[in-house]
Amino acid sequence: MGKLIYSMITSVDGYVSDRDGNFGWGAPEAESHEFINSISQGVGTYLYGRRMYETMIYWETAHTLPDQPPYILEYARVWQAADKVVYSTTLDGVTSGRTRLERTFDPEAVRRLKAESDRDLTVDGPTLAAHAIRAGLVDEYQLFVGPAVAGGGHRFFPGDVPADLDLLDHRVFKNGVVYLRYGIQDSA
Repeated sequence: MGKLIYSMITSVDGYVSDRDGNFGWGAPEAESHEFINSISQGVGTYLYGRRMYETMIYWETAHTLPDQPPYILEYARVWQAADKVVYSTTLDGVTSGRTRLERTFDPEAVRRLKAESDRDLTVDGPTLAAHAIRAGLVDEYQLFVGPAVAGGGHRFFPGDVPADLDLLDHRVFKNGVVYLRYGIQDSA
């Protein structure tokens, strides 16, 4: 059975983007990108909302751009090899391989997908992740906390779902980014 992981870059004050939708302050450099590549090896399926898919579609053709460093080429290969499910009511279609379009987020379908998967899944983007969190589907949180204060924007966590978490792993990168990996605390 695969775990559902919510992983994103976030500011110190808990935003994945600022009020204008910018998130460049959290862009990974070589060291943190290579780490992201290594943890992404276990992902078999990415669950995206429309906006996150439109951001991530870059990886479909990143390998064709000249002078890409090896860590970019590696992540492009990882991303292209995984399945993608895009949840959108406005997209006409998808333009990447191994990708299907769903019109609504169905928690029971995601539960089945997790149960049938031998690899992990990620839910990407704060809006879609909020649906998965509220449905009790997220098994693990991976935060890449960037050394910035956004002051507002899209929050990493929805404000209406309390959770007790267990720290499973952490790492500090030279650029000031801190990786925090949390599991859901057992309430029993």
